[in-house]
Amino acid sequence: MPTGITICYLRTVSASLQRDDTEPGVRDPIQDETAADERLAKLRRMLERNRPYRDAEITPASSDASFRRYFRVRTAAGSWVAMDAPPPMENCRPFIEIAGYLADMGLNAPRVLETNLDDGFLVLTDLGSRQYLAELQEHPEHAESLYRDALAALVTMQRAGRPFQRKLPPYDEKLLRFELSLFRDWLCGRHLGIEFDARLEREWQRTCDSLVANALRQARVFVHRDYHSRNLMVTDENNPGILDFQDAVEGPFTYDLVSLLKDCYVRWPKERVLGWAIGFFEATDASVHGGMSAAGFLRAFELMGVQRHLKAAGIFARLNHRDGKPGYMLDIPRTLGYIVELAGDHTELAALVTLIEERVLPGLEAAA
Repeated sequence: MPTGITICYLRTVSASLQRDDTEPGVRDPIQDETAADERLAKLRRMLERNRPYRDAEITPASSDASFRRYFRVRTAAGSWVAMDAPPPMENCRPFIEIAGYLADMGLNAPRVLETNLDDGFLVLTDLGSRQYLAELQEHPEHAESLYRDALAALVTMQRAGRPFQRKLPPYDEKLLRFELSLFRDWLCGRHLGIEFDARLEREWQRTCDSLVANALRQARVFVHRDYHSRNLMVTDENNPGILDFQDAVEGPFTYDLVSLLKDCYVRWPKERVLGWAIGFFEATDASVHGGMSAAGFLRAFELMGVQRHLKAAGIFARLNHRDGKPGYMLDIPRTLGYIVELAGDHTELAALVTLIEERVLPGLEAAA
């Protein structure tokens, strides 16, 4: 494996970082074995009523950090994927709409073949089982070609997505600040017991103000919102296959780029990341990025990463405490490491980096 690359252990679940709206205490029907079996039986009955899927072999494909789970449906005639998204915890309509937008852009996303919105079932085309993360883990020498394809698809999404982005919810100040609060409330407060005194609270609010301002002054584009190695599939044609797009928003130009290149699950040397980022910027039309300079772009990219990584670390802690999914805690040190490495480049991050280095990371190690 090349020096300088860190690849996380591949778990079987697909992390969905954007599940910010589920109320605490809601019973998870996927973790409730009886409810899950009842839903699987209902799904089988639906498939049996449709000739292409009769007598199919149905096997688990994946689950994620939300309430959704997926099954691979195989017959002699072909293979499909069935989504189980139990109402009222999940709403299939955004998935259906955004899948259509991506198809209209010429991107490789699952097509919706069958819908049962009352029960929360969809049947989708099957993009296969070769996940980007697994491919990078097993064949890191393929990274250049995989990232070339993923970056090209992102350029297309932002350019061809312009007619659709106004139909998406806005990535506005309220949402940005809520996401930042996840780090303070769930990781620092709930998990580590760190109390914010008046001085730390002032420093935290100044940091949040800076990060929110950086996001809001960027050009607005079609944002997938979770465009990373767990949600991209290696496909033989029109690579990559794009998954988990149902929470797309209209938001900052650099957000999806940060998700891809400063991935919470796989880390590359800083110089390589910056090279990929500049290549993306140079491939993007000024009408999309708003006429940014290269220096302005890199600053926006790095500060956008800080917002995303604080959000992700907070969500990982919440998944542990609220949802009983502790495995994501292992990804927090890597995620916060991206922020620490910026300490010498952005003076406005000094207080945040001190908090992470002196209290958060040692606290995580002590609690492990």
